[in-house]
Amino acid sequence: MKIALIGYGKMGKAIEKIALEKGHEIIYKIDFDSQHLLEKEALSKADVAIEFTTPATAYGNIMKCFAAGVPVVVGTTGWLEKLPEVEEQCKAGNHSFLCTSNFSIGVNIFFELNKRLAELMAPHPEYNVRMHEIHHTQKKDAPSGTAISLAKQIIEINPRKDSWVDGFASEVKELGITSERIDPTPGTHSVTYTSKIDDIEIKHTAHSREGFAAGAIAAAEFIHDKKGVFTMKDVLRF
Repeated sequence: MKIALIGYGKMGKAIEKIALEKGHEIIYKIDFDSQHLLEKEALSKADVAIEFTTPATAYGNIMKCFAAGVPVVVGTTGWLEKLPEVEEQCKAGNHSFLCTSNFSIGVNIFFELNKRLAELMAPHPEYNVRMHEIHHTQKKDAPSGTAISLAKQIIEINPRKDSWVDGFASEVKELGITSERIDPTPGTHSVTYTSKIDDIEIKHTAHSREGFAAGAIAAAEFIHDKKGVFTMKDVLRF
C-alpha cells in the first residue's frame, strides 16, 4: 500500500518502521511544514492515510482525506465530540473511516475483559470502581481516550455509575479517572473494584509504541479497499 502519514511525531515514526518492514510504501510524511500535501491532488495518490496529530487538527485532516477520496485511519483522541458528525459525513459521502482510542491488540482484548468484569461486578454494590492511567508527558489529553472508552463501557453496564469525572469521584454515581504524565511511559490503564474485604484489579501496561503502530498498520490493511465506518472490533473480528 501507499501510505500517507499525517503526523510524523514519535507514533508516526513507529508506524513508518513497521509499515516498511511489512513491505508498504510511505509516500508522504505530513507535518506542520508540509501541510500542502493534504491538498486533494497530492493526497489522492495515497491508498490510505493514517492520522496521528492533535485534537485541534484531527477533524480538519479527516475532512481533507474524505475530499481526496482516501480511506483514513485515525488514532488521535481528544476530539471525539465531533465523531458522530464525521461518521455521518463518511456514510453520506461513501468514504472510508476507522477510528479507535487505542490500536493495540492487547488493549482491545483488555476492552473485552473490562466489559466482562463489569458484568460480573454489576450485581455487587459492595464494590466501588475507580480507574487510573499513566502516559508520557507529550500526550495532550487527560484522561486518555482509552481510559474514557473503558469508563464508558463500565457506565453502560454498571447501574450505580452514570458519568465519569477527571480525578477522584466526589459523588457515588461518578466513576473517577486519575491520570499521571511520566516519561517515557507509553501507556498504563488499570480498573480497580474495591470493597471492605478485597480488591479486584485488571491492568494493561504497554512496553513500547510498537503495539499501537502494528495495530494501526493492521487497520490500514483492513480498510484500504472498503467503504464505511469501522472500528478495531471489525479488524480483530471480536
